[in-house]
Amino acid sequence: MNDTICAISTPLGRGAISIVRMTGKNSLEIMRKVFSSKNLDYHKIIPRYLYLGNFLLGDAVERCLAVYFKNPNSYTGEDMVEFQVHGGTLLTQEVLNVLLENGCRLAENGEFTKRAFENGKISLDMAESVIAEINAESEAELRSTLGLAQGRLNGKIRLLQESLTETLAEIEATLDYPEEDFEELVKDKIFKNIENVKREIQTFLENAKNARIMTQGLNVAIVGAPNVGKSSTLNALIGEDRAIVTNIEGTTRDTLTESIAYNGIKINFIDTAGIRDSKDIVEKIGIEKSKKSIDNADVVLFMLDASREMNDFDKQIERLLEDKDNVITILNKCDLPIKLQKNKQKTQKKQEIIEISALNEQNIEKIKETIFKKVLGEDIDYSKTLITSTRHIEALKEGLQICNEIEKSKKQSMDIVAMLIKNLWNVLGKITGETENEDIIDLIFSKFCLGK
Repeated sequence: MNDTICAISTPLGRGAISIVRMTGKNSLEIMRKVFSSKNLDYHKIIPRYLYLGNFLLGDAVERCLAVYFKNPNSYTGEDMVEFQVHGGTLLTQEVLNVLLENGCRLAENGEFTKRAFENGKISLDMAESVIAEINAESEAELRSTLGLAQGRLNGKIRLLQESLTETLAEIEATLDYPEEDFEELVKDKIFKNIENVKREIQTFLENAKNARIMTQGLNVAIVGAPNVGKSSTLNALIGEDRAIVTNIEGTTRDTLTESIAYNGIKINFIDTAGIRDSKDIVEKIGIEKSKKSIDNADVVLFMLDASREMNDFDKQIERLLEDKDNVITILNKCDLPIKLQKNKQKTQKKQEIIEISALNEQNIEKIKETIFKKVLGEDIDYSKTLITSTRHIEALKEGLQICNEIEKSKKQSMDIVAMLIKNLWNVLGKITGETENEDIIDLIFSKFCLGK
């Protein structure tokens, strides 16, 4: 880690500025070779101060800004330099080439953040939150990752590890003084602490359910018989004509997914093929996909045509949904004379019922509002530690399993209990990076973009 690395940190293309950065012990020495400014005395260079000067490009110069970050007060914890040059693919690449010619090595994906982790500037979970911030596609996803970037999860996991360390110290004392009364007293204290750790882990995992929605969005399947207005409703919900709408049955033969943002959450609407008996092979495949969409959806919009009585296909779908509590019944075509009044009472009592006109976009906003409230309630509590990383969730599940094993070991020797507690400490360390092996760390940082 003694070498000096460099990379372009902004997307390539035309723009106002591009940033080329380098980090490592020779950063300032390389900066001295390529950059000059009348206001800059390298013996008295001021960290975090923007210098306007000339970057040497062979026989030419690029007028740009440069800033020096002195270790350990930098992103990586090493000496760092950033050059802010005029945007442009060719110019930015030329600046990078000059740094490479003067002793830099091209950084690997995520190597800047990896060095920050290795130098103790950030924990592993904070490092992973950086890539989550970059990839965030909704306000909720971004806000949930910002909490992790501030070390919220890391702090809580470390507290759990500290409590386990104290528990291990208690066990060591018991082994040194094996009086029976003392051991029983300590055992009671140990298992109470494990109960607390288990409860914390369970809370993390419960909150992770909402975190999945924040990162991937709410999946909402629009199901119903042919020609009840599923595609028209999808178009009204997303505000554009994406699904083909005709009065011919079987027009939709595959699922079509379109997404919108609502209250900071991404909602993925899935238009499905009308469910009916069909001999058409392609349509039958689409109908099977429709049924799978019901099983995988967070919310199901059960579409009915309010201008007619329920037919056999409507009733067939209603039977498919009768045991589900995530259904919202949508009565469409309420701009026409309504003939479904009698059957309206037959729909499941626990289901919300919304009368709409997809044609006139009547009550479309009410559908979005009802979906949001049904899954997330009135609002999202961003103060909770929301875990979005699959790796973190798997580590917590493993930790919960070990907690259960510890609780079953009450009649075992203290040596066995201590071994299980050490295993739990190590599993929690997978989140902070304290016990993680180098291969996993390399895999995590390889997901970063170049220059981050």
